[in-house]
Amino acid sequence: MPVDITEPFSAIFARLSAEKPEVTREHMALLNERYDLSNRPAAGVTMDRNKPVQEGVRVKLPAGKTWEALANMSPEQIHEQNVFPRGFYPLPHPKHSAGGFVFPHFVIDEIKRQEGRDLTRFDVDYDIPDHFLPEFPPPMYLNQRTDLGDVTQGKLVTIENYYELFNGIIPPKQLEGLRLLVTAFPQQQFNLTEDRRSELPSRGSACFDCHSNGHTNKATHLAPDARPEESRHRIVTPTLRGVQIQRLFGSQRALKTIEDFTQFEQAGAYFDGDHVIAAKKGLNPLDRISQVDLMAEFQEELGFPPAPKLDVFGKLDPSKATPAEMRGQEIFFGKGRCESCHAAPYYTDNLMHDLKTERFFKPEMINGMSEVGDGAVKTFPLRGIKDSPPYLHDGRLLTLDDTVEFFNLVLGTKLSGEEKRDLVAFLRTL
Repeated sequence: MPVDITEPFSAIFARLSAEKPEVTREHMALLNERYDLSNRPAAGVTMDRNKPVQEGVRVKLPAGKTWEALANMSPEQIHEQNVFPRGFYPLPHPKHSAGGFVFPHFVIDEIKRQEGRDLTRFDVDYDIPDHFLPEFPPPMYLNQRTDLGDVTQGKLVTIENYYELFNGIIPPKQLEGLRLLVTAFPQQQFNLTEDRRSELPSRGSACFDCHSNGHTNKATHLAPDARPEESRHRIVTPTLRGVQIQRLFGSQRALKTIEDFTQFEQAGAYFDGDHVIAAKKGLNPLDRISQVDLMAEFQEELGFPPAPKLDVFGKLDPSKATPAEMRGQEIFFGKGRCESCHAAPYYTDNLMHDLKTERFFKPEMINGMSEVGDGAVKTFPLRGIKDSPPYLHDGRLLTLDDTVEFFNLVLGTKLSGEEKRDLVAFLRTL
């Protein structure tokens, strides 16, 4: 997106709209090659409100291999034989050559209904099927008003309803911070210029367009920190629940405070790290004291969902847990080595770790992305993890079963089939 656009918007719109069906076909072919995308919910397991949780390993195995056989191979053998499961490779953006914000259709529909603001892109659609995504709209819990439970009344919080929902239950400073979080500001793809990616001129996007109700809808983007474009990593929106216990922000950026994240992301993620483009499209500089701090104060009130089987130390209460969950907890803190990064009670160490996934596969260009290692990735808290699929920073792991299988291979823990199932059962209690 150069600053000096020489092509009229009508030509940009016609050209990219015509290319969209082939862009979609190519990317969905990649997803179907890598994953079983069928809708197979786990019996009796739902997210915090009622959306079913998907079960089973959805990453497809290489021909002639089993998970047990792969686990018994060394990284060097997997690399040499080219049998690292494709679903464990970095996941490209649905249009990696362009990147930018892409929202699930249910987010687009509700924001359009409430605000008349359209987050549809004419050049690309969101890719991961709805049944693998968080429930929408998600509940919201406030750390200082736990007595209220979900404060959203089942609604998506927007500029249209935030005041009636929150006036009287949070202080004026936080109410103003929330107003800013649901206010649309110009963004790379959604703005008023001729190089936008919305059909009509747009007011932009809001923080809570990605972080629905302070949680996540798994809207996707590209991390702004690398160049060229093929070297950028896909990111999916993480939840903001529990930010008050975190010390690093951004899946790969390691911003040091939630204030930094709030202020820098608008100039970084909103405009792909390009301050010149930002100036052209209408960057809204946020004042640290009168705006950023207020936004941060509200975000720090966003609590984790209830976990009725956990005690005050973040461990299972034996009187409430099943035998499988108790066995899974033992694996988590033992053979599975999960605690090395995900320490109780919030199941994070507030650090970055490099899993060195490049040990397992040869560099390759796939759908516009240079498939190499992942680099350092933030340790996300696992509290409430069943409500935040898909997993890893780019959403490549569709289920908790996929996630356990991935780490079993990458960490070399050699868990048995029963141990993997027990570990998934434990993760669902968090």
